[in-house]
Amino acid sequence: MNKEAAYREKAEAQLREWKADIEKLMARADQAKAEGKIEFYKRAETFNAKYEAARKKSEDLKGAADDNWAEFKILVDTALAELREALNNGMSKS
Repeated sequence: MNKEAAYREKAEAQLREWKADIEKLMARADQAKAEGKIEFYKRAETFNAKYEAARKKSEDLKGAADDNWAEFKILVDTALAELREALNNGMSKS
C-alpha cells in the first residue's frame, strides 16, 4: 500500500469514528430535557457540517493527481483538525 492510500484509509477510518461520536451526541440530545435539546442539536449541526466538509475533502483527495496530492492532503488535514477540535470542545460540554 502506498502512502497516499494509507493516508486515505486512515482519514476515512477517523471520519467513521467521528460520525459515530456525532450519532451518540444526537442520541443524547433525544434523551435530554427540552431546554438541553436545543443546545445538543446546535452542536450536532455544527459537527455534521464540519464532518461533511472533511468527508468531501477526503473524497476529493481520492481523485487528486499525484502532483496535487500534497495540496489536497493539507486541505484534508485542516478539515479533519477542525472537526476534531469541534468534537473535542462540544463533547466536553455535554
